[in-house]
Amino acid sequence: MVLTDASKIMTEALVQSGADVFIGYPITPSNLFYAYSKERFPEFLAGPDEISVLQWMCGYSAAGKIPVTATSFPGLALMTETLNMAYMMELPMVLVIVQRLGPSTGSATTGAQGDLKFLDGVISGGLPLPIFSPSNFNDAWTLANKAMKTAVEFRTPVIILTSKELVMTQKGFDMSLLEPIKKVDRTPKDFEKPFQPYKAGKDMVPTFYPLGNEKYQARFNASTHDNDGLIRKGTPESLANTWRLREKLEKRVDEFSFYELDADENATDLIVSWGVTADASRDAVKSIRDKGNKVSLLIVKTLLPVSSKIYDIIDAYKKVLFAEENMTGLYKEMIFGKRNNSKVKTATKFGGMLTPSEIVEKLYN
Repeated sequence: MVLTDASKIMTEALVQSGADVFIGYPITPSNLFYAYSKERFPEFLAGPDEISVLQWMCGYSAAGKIPVTATSFPGLALMTETLNMAYMMELPMVLVIVQRLGPSTGSATTGAQGDLKFLDGVISGGLPLPIFSPSNFNDAWTLANKAMKTAVEFRTPVIILTSKELVMTQKGFDMSLLEPIKKVDRTPKDFEKPFQPYKAGKDMVPTFYPLGNEKYQARFNASTHDNDGLIRKGTPESLANTWRLREKLEKRVDEFSFYELDADENATDLIVSWGVTADASRDAVKSIRDKGNKVSLLIVKTLLPVSSKIYDIIDAYKKVLFAEENMTGLYKEMIFGKRNNSKVKTATKFGGMLTPSEIVEKLYN
């Protein structure tokens, strides 16, 4: 048993998964990642601002290193242009986004779940970005490893979306509950010769060779490019490469889609939650069942892209309550849109943590 927080657990998991460098600019409430990473990562760089941080990450990634950073919304806003660049160049990296109350700088010491809609469209053109959201310390450990694995296997930036309460709140935790982590294999996969930097096989992901390797000419391009990485505006091959960026994630989403379903037999009611509100939802479900009522619980851990399995689970229930710490229920709006739906309710809270009793009240009133 140790006194710890999710910042430390995620940092350790990323290091053990094989991440090479942490590049950061300290911003509340993500600053514990900055402090812990300075002690644990093989290499640590302090950036002068968030724009520089992600530019440096792109350079490290192109050179074959896996970089990590952590920030909050104001930093993410500054990183957005370079994040799109990294996405187009297919550079693996991991970004931990610690949500806090907005808009703008909002309140740095108040948690929230308000960044999901922004991330749903952060890549220009509506292309998907893998987003994982841990609900507890165990998730913080396993999803950090999954984020590293997904970034490498799919050649993409990956986001771990969390919140102030999870990463800054310390509590007693039994570290023996965490399973050993294997270092992510980054051996270049086989390909059909000749080597072309952006030619993909059946898995829709090009083989990665870094700059400076002794075997092949590596080329990275953030503009619309062909299989050779050359700008070929409007050609079928170049446009197909951009389409592939979407398809490699959406068609294979089930390979990195994680969720926890606590299904109550014959239940017609379902509570859907994610991230920090999951614990309150777990307590709410226990309270409901203790009174002899039936309810199921779905905790979504891969928020984007949305797997068809999530839709299938939700569609199987007559009444669905989304529990989220934001104004309108952002995940609910991703699934059902903003239009009112008779089977869908929301339990939301802005500026404070949602309680189990508030979730129960919203479900039945």
